[in-house]
Amino acid sequence: MDIYLKETRLLDFNNLSVQKLIEEKGWKELEENHKIREVYSFVRNEIKFGYNKGDDIIASEVLKDGYGQCNTKSILLMALLRTLDIPCRIHGFYIDKKMQKGALTGITYLFAPKKIVHAWTEVYFNHEWIALEGVIIDEDYLNQVKDKLYNLNNGYIGYGISVKDKEKINTCWQGKSTYIQSFSITEDLGIFNSPDDFFLKFNNTNNGFKRFLFDVLRKRINKKLEIIRSSSYDEKISKSR
Repeated sequence: MDIYLKETRLLDFNNLSVQKLIEEKGWKELEENHKIREVYSFVRNEIKFGYNKGDDIIASEVLKDGYGQCNTKSILLMALLRTLDIPCRIHGFYIDKKMQKGALTGITYLFAPKKIVHAWTEVYFNHEWIALEGVIIDEDYLNQVKDKLYNLNNGYIGYGISVKDKEKINTCWQGKSTYIQSFSITEDLGIFNSPDDFFLKFNNTNNGFKRFLFDVLRKRINKKLEIIRSSSYDEKISKSR
């Protein structure tokens, strides 16, 4: 299991800010199940759903940003788990961009690739690998958009969410896999020991122009997501009519 505990360039868990967080939270003193629960809950709700400047940014930068999406939240989650001696790996996919409608609109949705690179962390617990996709969407945001999801192919999608049954969403850690975007997966890209290996091969912002364009547009996206999260989005839409 040593390979699933290694520090990498992206999993920079010896960074001072990461170690300070671990110490302040007292996570090292917990037993394994509680370690996973507390770290998972922190990344899910304290690191808000939002878009960073790229998929392949280091864990300490995601922590500093205070927000992330599937790929960057996976990087931070893995770094925190590994520094607590919890084995973890990354599982990659392509996902249909239609599930991003609402979160991405206008030109941002237009420029998004049809097949978006998507990943989740898998943690080794109770002698099995468990998927932690549910970490992507924070509870405040989920509560605001749950009733805005639209039906497609016998599931519910939109606003960065894609589920079979919107009434049965449960993204809390209970020792089992959690899912929040998996209904829109179109292709399995395989399992990787580290995010470094995965994003070297698959990346949504794999050239300088794409990275620059997204870095400009994401600020507008994140501002909109915060409006949605604060429950003022419906009020804003009503006033514009």
